[in-house]
Formats: sequence, structure tokens, C-alpha cells
Amino acid sequence: MATMWQNLRAVMQPTRREFLQAAVAAYASTAFGTPAQRGGASAPAPDDLAALSLREAAELLRGRKVSPVELTNACLTRIERLNPVLNAFITVTADQALVDARAAESEIGRGKPRGPLHGIPIALKDLFDTAGVKTTAGSAVFADRVPSQDAEVVRRLKQAGAVLVGKLNMHEFAYGDTSAQSHFGPVHNPWDRQRISGGSSGGSGAAVAARLCYGALGSDTGGSIRQPSAYCGIVGLKPTYGLVSTMGVVPLSWSLDHVGPMARSVADVALLLDALAEREGAAYGADLARGPRGLRVGFVRHFHTTDMVADPETTVALEEVAQRVSDRGGVEQAGGELVEERLEGVVVVPVDEYDLGIRVFQLLRSADSGEPPAEDQHAWALRAHDGVIPQAPVVDWPGSRRTSASPVRKAFGGQVIGSTARLRRFTSGRVSPVKSIR
Repeated sequence: MATMWQNLRAVMQPTRREFLQAAVAAYASTAFGTPAQRGGASAPAPDDLAALSLREAAELLRGRKVSPVELTNACLTRIERLNPVLNAFITVTADQALVDARAAESEIGRGKPRGPLHGIPIALKDLFDTAGVKTTAGSAVFADRVPSQDAEVVRRLKQAGAVLVGKLNMHEFAYGDTSAQSHFGPVHNPWDRQRISGGSSGGSGAAVAARLCYGALGSDTGGSIRQPSAYCGIVGLKPTYGLVSTMGVVPLSWSLDHVGPMARSVADVALLLDALAEREGAAYGADLARGPRGLRVGFVRHFHTTDMVADPETTVALEEVAQRVSDRGGVEQAGGELVEERLEGVVVVPVDEYDLGIRVFQLLRSADSGEPPAEDQHAWALRAHDGVIPQAPVVDWPGSRRTSASPVRKAFGGQVIGSTARLRRFTSGRVSPVKSIR
């Protein structure tokens, strides 16, 4: 096991620069075809191809310097080697991915590219419905559930020509922030297998960070894109409410759920958002060239200074980023009573304002579920999505916070992931602590 982990750490080292300087140069004037047809250049190693950003891969595809099949095989090779260690994928759709990659190669070769995602391997958190492919939400109840149609965001990715390589592990029903509680086992952080990848989109964060795909979709109700992105060192975006469709997504909270992209750079996330956004003529990738002028940045300082004091290097990094944003001079400074402390160009959000937001969040999420917070998470999640389970009565609310899980236990074959006692941590009215990552 130690050797396997050492190998994993070795392949996580950046190789993008070497690839762009050497292997791509050999492809510079060639079109799709065998290495011999490209002037005798040997095919780049899968790890070199996987090290590309989504944007870099798209540029190579557009110039016909690499093929969708090569990119897809590079990702599938890494998935086969590393997923047993990381447990990021629940389902790998290798055969269909190669079929789609060949179709993309053919279209691009005929001069019919669909855009920057055409031929790019992408993966999906396993709560997005996929026609003919299992969508489990990380639960035993949905272990064999096969939807008959795609979620709207899946349809949009396919329309953009993306190659879908599989479904990603997650915290069961998206109701948690660790991705350690899943019917399919915990997700491990690529940078340190003993640490969590964050949740609930933990598989998405781990897969992108380990370069098993060029981007992924996650969902975010109370941090489920942003937390795993931070824990795994990638970029994740919770879009403006309503910008990206949630149709065909297993729900956690109807009024708080968001769907968003996760990738290894801001530019990659922007390209994904272009395909996902409901806004006509979205061009977030192009908009990046304008820079951050006119934007306002909120900075919740008490997280790392008071609430849970962060490691010194983390505090230094956060403060440096805030200062860099200030130094850019292109970010507006908010005035008024909401600012308790001012950094040039950055709004430092008062802790009482944030605490109020947390209370509103808890209230809305409970209202969306149709039950008090103490109700068994599986019961309301299933009922909200497919009406599988009748109402589970709540006993002694709000005193002991005990729940009756009998309907759920029957549905789970007598096994509920997380006993009633363990479920209490989900019903305390407070945000789950993140100390488990330390």
C-alpha cells in the first residue's frame, strides 16, 4: 500500500510545462491520425496529456494536435490506476466514453467542431440523472436506479460535445460535508489519502485534482462545491441562483440547491459555465479578459482567526490573497454599516451578518424538506425525489431529537448508514465542523 501511495504522489507532480515544450511540439503541424501519420512522433504519455488544463486540451484539439480518443484514453488509464486508491468514481463509462470520443474526433476532423468542450473528458457527481446509466446519489436505496432521461445539465454537456467518463462518488444524498459517508465507501483526498476530500461533491474534487478528468460537475446547497474544491486545491463555482438548471438532479433543498462546474483553473470553470448557463449568449471565458474591475469581494475573516483558528500558513495565504485583490485597484469597496473593517477593495463581512445567514439557511433547508431538522435524512431525500418512502414520524421533537427510522430501515434492508445517534449531528442546528480535516 505504501508503494501504491508513493506512486500516486509521484504522478501528482506537475508535468504540464514539460509536455507543452516537448511532446506537443512534435504534434505542431499534424492532424488526427496515428503517430506515424504525424511525422513519426511518439504519442505523449497519458500522465502528460492528463496534466493539461481543460483550456489547453481544447486548444490542442482545435489545432488537431491531439485527438479526443487520446485524451479519453489518458483519463481512463489514470482512473484505472488511481481510482482503487481514491474511490472518486462510482461508475466508469469507459466503453461509451470511447464511442463518444471517436464521434467527436470524426466531427472535428470534418471541420465541424462544437466548441471548446468538444472531445473533452468530463465527469459527473452521481446525483445528475443520466439516461441508461446508474444514478445513485451515493445511497444503497438508489444503488440500481437507472434514469430514463438526462438531467438538463447533462444534456447541455452532451450537446457541447463533452465526453462523459463516469459518475462520481459523493456524500450520501449530498447531506454532509466529508464524502466519507457513502454506500460506496469514502472518497480520499489525492494530496493526502488520510484526509477527506470535502463534501458533498468530494468525488468531483478528488477526480479533478488527481487529473482523472478535465472538469466535473458538482452541486452546492451549503458549500458542497466550494468545500471540496478548497480541500483538493482546485477551482469550484457556485453560480448565481437560477443560472444553471437543477432539472433532473437529486435534490437536497429545492430553494438552495445549485449546480456548478469544478476544474483546475478559473479559465476552465468559465468554459464549463459557458455550456451550462441558461443565459443566452453566455461568454464567461471571453469575459475573463476584462479582469475583476467592478467586482466586490466578501471576506469572512473570523473563520480562520477566531471561529476555528487556522494553521499559520493558511492564514498567511488568505491574507496575501486579500491584499493582492486590494492591490489590483479594480475592485469596488463597499461602504455603509456592513463593513466592520476595510481592506482596500475588499469587504470584510461582520460575523453577526454571517451567523444570521447560517440561521436562514438552516430554516430554508428544513422547510424545503417538509420536516423538522430531526427527520431522518434518507426519508425526506427519497420522498422529495421519487416518493419512495412514506413520512417517517418524529418522536419527542424537539427534546431528545430521536427519530423513527423504521420505514427507512426497511428500504435499506435493515441498514441505515448512520445510526439515529449519529444522525443527531445533522440536527443540532449548527454547521458541521470541519476539524476532521486537520
